This record gives sequence, C-alpha cells and structure tokens, in this order.
Amino acid sequence: MSEPHPLRREPWPTLLTVIRCPLCQERLEPDERSLRCPRRHTFDVAKHGYVSLLSGGRRGGSADTAGMVQARGGFLDAGHYAPLARTLARTVAALGPEDGTLLDAGAGTGYYLAAALEALPGATGLGLDASPYALRRAARAHPRAGAASWDVWKPFPVRDGGIDTVLNVFAPRNGAEFHRVLRAGGALVVVTPTGAHLRELRRGVGLLEVDPDKEERLERTLAAYFERERSETLEYTVELSGRDVANLAAMGPAARHVRPEELSERVAALGGPVGVTASFVVSVYRRAAATGPR
Repeated sequence: MSEPHPLRREPWPTLLTVIRCPLCQERLEPDERSLRCPRRHTFDVAKHGYVSLLSGGRRGGSADTAGMVQARGGFLDAGHYAPLARTLARTVAALGPEDGTLLDAGAGTGYYLAAALEALPGATGLGLDASPYALRRAARAHPRAGAASWDVWKPFPVRDGGIDTVLNVFAPRNGAEFHRVLRAGGALVVVTPTGAHLRELRRGVGLLEVDPDKEERLERTLAAYFERERSETLEYTVELSGRDVANLAAMGPAARHVRPEELSERVAALGGPVGVTASFVVSVYRRAAATGPR
C-alpha cells in the first residue's frame, strides 16, 4: 500500500485553506509530492517535509546557513530561551482562539511556533522562512505545524484575513503583509531584544550591539498598520558554558562578521561559565484601520 500524500495529513488540510499560490493567488491542492493550483503552477514538497514556495529572487545572503541553524538548535535545545518561549506561549494563549491558525513570519527552526501551538491545543501553525536548513527543523517542530520557504519581505502566499495570530520573533517586520493576512480582531505578537540583552558578551565575543533606536524603529515600521495594545519585558540571567557562548555567537549576525577561528579564541578567553543577561520585550499589536504609510 502506498504511503498517504504528506499534505493530505493534518495540519496541511487546514493550512491549505489559507495558503495561496504565490504566482496567481489561486488555491493550492496536493498533487503527488507537490502542490498545484488550477493554473498548473507547481511547488515541490521537500523530502524533509516543507513546501518549496520560494523560487526566483531569493534573498539568499540573509538566509541562515547550515552552521547557523545547527548552532541555534544546540543553543535552544539547551533551554536558555525557554523562559521566553513560555512567555510567548502564555501571551498567545490569552489571545486565542484555541482552534485558530498561527503564522510565524521568519520562523527559523520553529522553536517558538511549537511553544505557541502547545498553548493552543486545537490550533495549527505555518512557519515561513527563507533558509532550507531552518525549514528542515521547522517542518518537524510540532505535529500541528507546517513549514514553507518564503522571503518575508515579499507578499505572503496567504489569503487575506486567513490568520488569527502572527508571530514575529527576532525577524524582519513586513507590516503591510501582517495587516493583510490577519483576520479582523487578530493580533500580531512581536519579540525584540532590549539594550541589555547579552551585554556581557558584546565586547569580549564580538556580538553586535543592540541598536538603541530599535524600539522606535519598530513603532515606525508598524504604526501605519497596527496599534500597540501592551508590552511585557522579560529579563533574567542565564549561565552559559563555552559551548553555549560559541553556539550563541554562531547562530546570529556575529557569524557573518567574525571568523570561526577568531570566535573560538574569544570564547576560550572567557574562561569558565559566564552569567549573561537575557532581556526581551514581548509586544501585542492590533490591526489599525489605516492600511498604508502615514
């Protein structure tokens, strides 16, 4: 007996009610090991389980590399950002509905989407990301999560008003598209680092400084489309081993600016475990009436 089409099993039957063909916006249906619209545009299902919706024009230079994804997986699996995942899950659970549809724009490995889905027992989630290495993990992050390749700066392959909650965790913010895909009454949940985040490691390891104007820029980016409903600051100290620090540096922008051998030397110079500040802002936004730049 042949194995069932992977996209005929949940969460895909639910997700396919909101996903649209990125070329013509028609509905997509399973067809062998692909998705196809009535105009015969076809998108393959990768062997790792995610859907390849992104074709020409990929912003490859900004997508996470295999090494970055491996480092991120090691760091997150060690539980250092688990308090953030719990705070995000609690925030999303309070927004509901329990059977809603979540969109994680810039989902990475799907770590935060999985936490949110655990808090909403009947919900389904879709993670969008440009990195095939991250998507391999995101596709397996949770039984009720699906993943698809996409550049979040482009119009999303999602129908108008099809999403209950959009998640945006340390990822680019496409305010116009967040607004378009959210249903009336839906919410956007954004996570950003504060100026205190990882402050103990910036000079010694070479982590990039947090832009002091980041929050102001966030407000400007979203102001035409959203109104901030509330924010919560989460700050705690985490004890990091040399391996943890190496993973932390290798999973983010520093990996593109510091040579691996130099990074290893800097981490070794730190000596034993280091107490490091983890500091975030979790904000909830609601759709505003305006739909264009002010």
